[in-house]
Amino acid sequence: MIEVILPVLDEAEALPLVLAAFPIGFEPLVVDNGSSDGSAQVAEHLGARVVTEPRRGFGAACYAGLLAARSELVCFMDADGSLDPAELPQVSGPVSAGELMLCLGARRPVRGAWPVHARLANRVIAAELRRRSGAQLTDLGPMRCAPRELLLRLGLRDRAFGWPLEMVMSAADAGWSIGEVPIVYRTRAGGSSKVTGSFRGTWRAVRDMSRLLASYHQRPEAPQVPVHSS
Repeated sequence: MIEVILPVLDEAEALPLVLAAFPIGFEPLVVDNGSSDGSAQVAEHLGARVVTEPRRGFGAACYAGLLAARSELVCFMDADGSLDPAELPQVSGPVSAGELMLCLGARRPVRGAWPVHARLANRVIAAELRRRSGAQLTDLGPMRCAPRELLLRLGLRDRAFGWPLEMVMSAADAGWSIGEVPIVYRTRAGGSSKVTGSFRGTWRAVRDMSRLLASYHQRPEAPQVPVHSS
């Protein structure tokens, strides 16, 4: 069984579709990050395990889920319906097989799913990441899989939109094998986008990631995080 961490902020409309599509062998772990639309209650009603993270921030929610998870491998994905849970085996497969330590889903958007401003920003960040880290990635996709204990040992610090980038940078620094597989990227099933759907959201994500890139290779040694076997 692989737990799938879903950071959630006001996704009550999309959650039923997302949770109903989970394949056998994967269990949702919803991290409610201060929703005001009853997202946590919807998830619980549908049988998902739910934890809460009062500190706002994408990275804060992801880290809370990582701490709460119990499975050897963990996946991450958005809960807005833009990603298909049926593709989780495709993303986790190379990690389960020992071929990769971190596998990302490289998004292949359907028409209208990925605004031009967000796609261009992602392309620039991915290119800079390849140049600095050597990780041959075309996308910093939110669907990804890695071993839980090793992720904890990376000592990730970012609690905002820089979390996905810091994960890849730190994994590359640690010598992890990193790769990607193609997945479909759809229009969201409901609610409003916090990143790609607005210039403000995209700007905030680019700001956080740019700060992280600027400090790359200048960070002090990460603190050791206690790791407990599940």
